[in-house]
Amino acid sequence: MGRTLDRIAPHYRGAHGPVEVEIGGIVAVRHEMQTVIKEDLTRARTDRPADHAGAAGHGLRQRGGGPAPAGHRHRRHPRDERGAGADERQTQPGFHHWGSFAEYVALDHADVNLVALPDDMTYATAAALGCRFATAFRAVVQQGRVAAGEWVAVHGCGGVGLSAVMIAAASGARVVAVDVSPRALELARTFGAAECLDATGVSDPAAVVRELTGGGAHLSLDALGSPATCAASVNGLRRRGRHVQVGLLPSPDGTTPVPLARATALELELLGSHGMAAHTYPGMLHLVRAGVLRPDLLVTRTITLDAAPAALAAMDTAPGAGVTVIEPWS
Repeated sequence: MGRTLDRIAPHYRGAHGPVEVEIGGIVAVRHEMQTVIKEDLTRARTDRPADHAGAAGHGLRQRGGGPAPAGHRHRRHPRDERGAGADERQTQPGFHHWGSFAEYVALDHADVNLVALPDDMTYATAAALGCRFATAFRAVVQQGRVAAGEWVAVHGCGGVGLSAVMIAAASGARVVAVDVSPRALELARTFGAAECLDATGVSDPAAVVRELTGGGAHLSLDALGSPATCAASVNGLRRRGRHVQVGLLPSPDGTTPVPLARATALELELLGSHGMAAHTYPGMLHLVRAGVLRPDLLVTRTITLDAAPAALAAMDTAPGAGVTVIEPWS
């Protein structure tokens, strides 16, 4: 539960404004789209002109029929023998090939992986959208189906958790923010949390959430990704509540214990959420431009690319709070 690192780059404003890589951050695009510079920081080639780059999200579809989610780079492949899309063939920097803490990173099929940004959006705002804010938007609004007046619990107030707090509060929900960092909880309250729970030394955070919400949250998110926060999120729900797993759950054997007995007894929904599809960005960007959502406020520090290794190492012992933006050419 702590600080999130993101990267920023100058961007090009074409006929339809600057463009953003679907997996997050800012890009710069030469008019003929010969070169794309991504937040992570990217070089790609395509024959499509820059003023068509905003029409992303139409190229791939999941097996279930919907557009493929963001969070990965999409690769073009012919439709398989079952007639469905090729969503499982996505790739992601740092997982499938070289990572993204660099001045340039290769970006395949930019016409699918780019999203147009408004002309008046600042570098910091666009960089803060990145993986965490768009991911949180999908988790809260699309997967979680948040409704005004509901109680929403957010376990873990790093970049994606604070984004979720802001988005849920802006949707009219009452938010309980859970973390072990006083500074993170202070930011969560600033972004609209009605209740803040410091879980340090708390034996049963789920019980406290149920008490604070008068019986349990309607919607709860594990925005950290640990067995403890996953279980607390599920156990903190009321009857027919919705748990959304946002944080990744790495484990030695690839499995994570989940309190399914409670899920069965209370008819809970257990959902996963991973990134956000390019075609759904306009709704989020409209709220950002209107000032309803303020991802720029998540940025608490700016560093150079050379300082990134030390900042990453420090996250284990002094994670801080908010989002750190890396300026690779400063």
